[in-house]
Amino acid sequence: MAALPTSDAAPTGGPIDGAASVIDDANAEMSAGVALGSASAAIEPLSDSDTTTSEGDREYVAGCFEGPEKNIEVCFTPDIGHPNGCRELSRDALDAICAASRCTILTSVSNAHLDAYVLSESSLFVYRHKMVLKTCGTTTLLRCLKPLLKATNELGLELEWLGYSRANYKFPDAQIFPHSSFQEEFGYLKKHPHLNAKLAGEGYILGPITGDHFLVYVADKCTRQYVATERTLNIMMFDMAPEVASHFYMESCPDKEDAAAAKHMTAASGIDNLVPGAIIDDRAFDPCGYSMNAILYGSYTTVHITPEQECSYASFETSTPLTSYSALINNVLSTFRPMRVVVTLTGDAEGIAQVVENPIDNKTIHVPGFAAYNRSSASFTKVEGDCVVSMGNWEISAEHDPSELREHRKTNRIQSI
Repeated sequence: MAALPTSDAAPTGGPIDGAASVIDDANAEMSAGVALGSASAAIEPLSDSDTTTSEGDREYVAGCFEGPEKNIEVCFTPDIGHPNGCRELSRDALDAICAASRCTILTSVSNAHLDAYVLSESSLFVYRHKMVLKTCGTTTLLRCLKPLLKATNELGLELEWLGYSRANYKFPDAQIFPHSSFQEEFGYLKKHPHLNAKLAGEGYILGPITGDHFLVYVADKCTRQYVATERTLNIMMFDMAPEVASHFYMESCPDKEDAAAAKHMTAASGIDNLVPGAIIDDRAFDPCGYSMNAILYGSYTTVHITPEQECSYASFETSTPLTSYSALINNVLSTFRPMRVVVTLTGDAEGIAQVVENPIDNKTIHVPGFAAYNRSSASFTKVEGDCVVSMGNWEISAEHDPSELREHRKTNRIQSI
């Protein structure tokens, strides 16, 4: 069953395929007593009208942008198919994958290990045998799987592993099929005629249903002949300090030209200090918002920011394989100064074993010169063989919680259930 922590305990999440789930009626994340394994959402065909966005534009409605991202990671078996793997995909193929997700490629940077693309809604990372897509707003990320698997199949690539994850929505009613609920998403993966034969996976929930939680779907289609040690840290931050959020409005930039504005936001906020030595590709949005990819050797870091007070959100994700993430988390929290934070650590069991101090174990995060964050819940689970997922929720301590923001923070938490 799904993990339902209501205190500072650290329960273990479980599969929800074929099991009744506890659901929040406020945003219809699920329906009470309905098993996700029996979800029966109709599979709608893609149409060109569903998959277009304006070049360079985010879907912007003041005060109600869905910042938390949907995430897909797709891995292919090494040494099978085209020697360049996914990096052999043409720009037309990548554009089709993004169009199915209702986003577009804006800019890109590359090194010997990967290609990183800033999208109109978040990011795409392409390795030889792995692709990672993150999209925010009202994107239709799961719809990219059909063109993605078709294009990689034409290169002779063999699907090895697929993961889909996201946090709970703040504006669930704004989402488009198949993303209005995890039940609908899970049903899409289970019932889609082009996907079901390849993606018979399991769904999981980590964290409290009555608060911030994390939804995970994993399909592991392989018995590896090698040891994998990859891991990804994701820091999702809500209610940034107003003085921090102010950096990410176009009007705050001396030069309103996109490239100059992005560089100003990166430097003024201190984001550049979080990725020393990396190649940075940043983007500013008008009237507000910011995205950044940074690559260093085989690792990526990506930052996405929605600064408006009504939906204030910043994410920081990295695949850098550190043995301790404590200093990095402190630096990220010091940079963005959120009121509450959700941290997930996902990776292969061997990779997680290399982490000397799991950040989810920290009951209190002390950020020198700023504040302390107290953990309200923690969840851990092992899914589909050797994939380990852990999640923790922290809130700023009461003495550092300004009274004028406290009610706003409580209201946002209630709305996001």
